Amino acid sequence: MGAAEALAGVVDTERYPLAAPGGAGWDVLVSQTRAELAKTGCCVLPDFIRPALLDALRAECEAIAPHAHYDVETVNAYNIDVSTPLPEGHPGLITVERGNAFVARDRIPADSVVDRLYASGLFQRFVAACFGLPRVHELADPLSGLVLNVVNPGMEHPWHFDTNEFTVSLLTREPEDGGVFEYCPNIRSAEAENFGDVRRVLTGRGGDLVRRLTLRPGDLQLFKGRYSLHRVAAVRGDTARHTAILAYSERPGVIGSVARTRQLFGRVLPEHLAAEGRAVRVDRLLD
Repeated sequence: MGAAEALAGVVDTERYPLAAPGGAGWDVLVSQTRAELAKTGCCVLPDFIRPALLDALRAECEAIAPHAHYDVETVNAYNIDVSTPLPEGHPGLITVERGNAFVARDRIPADSVVDRLYASGLFQRFVAACFGLPRVHELADPLSGLVLNVVNPGMEHPWHFDTNEFTVSLLTREPEDGGVFEYCPNIRSAEAENFGDVRRVLTGRGGDLVRRLTLRPGDLQLFKGRYSLHRVAAVRGDTARHTAILAYSERPGVIGSVARTRQLFGRVLPEHLAAEGRAVRVDRLLD
């Protein structure tokens, strides 16, 4: 099976012509997506996955959800140690409990819907074009790269910034209630932390800065989470919220730090120990 056929088996390529890079439809889609990302830092492509695959997508992720690593912990929006000395009034002093969990890359079956999408060269080319990059690379990290984010009823993924500049995610199961994605477009930049507005949001006084987005299974979300504060609000009802996160990097060979990997997955592998200390930063922001 060719690359275009393989992608068409997962993505609604009639609506989203990813299998014909450089074609008129592809150019229009990329242009529209880039414009939305430039404007709000977020773009959602509804019904991206073929409708006939939605049951399989949900079932595959439900089957691996029990492998999620749970570690309810006290965190801040910057994902730095909560004991880090900070000046009075700093938003990093505001702490909450993080109750979401992650299924690691090595627990996700090689031929699952999300794995086929993540590994598709045509999909990667589309992602790169949307974010204005020459290309993107799968992470070399054997545990991150492709993960399943699980938010159980009563839990939330609290306000935070991402370490990476962009995120690609796919909702695979929606909760009965709650679990709304909320974000503050470009609340900070590489040059300015904008602590005042961040503190307003974290203390519930910045509602004017918050946008809310209800996602549906099969919706693809492209997001610039490095500069946009965001969260998944508390999940209610009896059904957990499942989201596949497809992580790419502008450069090859990216492996997570030992501390962050252990925090997210409860374990580290020799690859993490070997790579420790070689991380490259894209800016000088706090997290």
